[in-house]
Amino acid sequence: MPRTKGDHEARRRDVSEAVWRVLAAQGFGGLTLRAVATELGATTGLLTHYFPAKRDLVAHALDLLDQRTAARPRRAAGTGLAAVRAALLDILPLTAEATASNRIWVSSWDTALADPALSGEYALKYGRSRDRLRDLVAAAQDLGELPPGDPARIAAGAQSFVLGLVVQALFAPEAFPPPRQTELLDDYLAALVRPWPESR
Repeated sequence: MPRTKGDHEARRRDVSEAVWRVLAAQGFGGLTLRAVATELGATTGLLTHYFPAKRDLVAHALDLLDQRTAARPRRAAGTGLAAVRAALLDILPLTAEATASNRIWVSSWDTALADPALSGEYALKYGRSRDRLRDLVAAAQDLGELPPGDPARIAAGAQSFVLGLVVQALFAPEAFPPPRQTELLDDYLAALVRPWPESR
């Protein structure tokens, strides 16, 4: 009996779930056709129909990561400084799901750095994130909740802060539990609200 389009889509979903489970357990360093085949209970030959080369598998894994990150529930916070805070909190590993997603993101950096095309894609991805954050910062400035200044520069600093905090929390979760991460972020935002006085 011939396989239907529905069968093919169901199998592709199964493959995607197996890829995700391998990523969650082993990161990008452990992402191989053999590992996915073992997780799926299939042969590597079957997987080559979906991923003719390792780069195709990596590209699919990155697409999955994008999709799952985009689908993750976000905090609703209106506008102004509260919206800036919510956007930054959404990046941090404050839940089990966010921790798993961040572990996969961080494990993907080495893969991206080794591939010029992927490095370019990542630069654009983080640039778009900064642009969204810049717009939130500008809105908070318009409301008088943040002092004047270049919103792009402030957004770049905030993104750099939270990404650094992500790495610390992943490596030392006992030292950076969710309440501590939130506290550190609030300290950072408070410093933005009360900027250094201009030098005389």
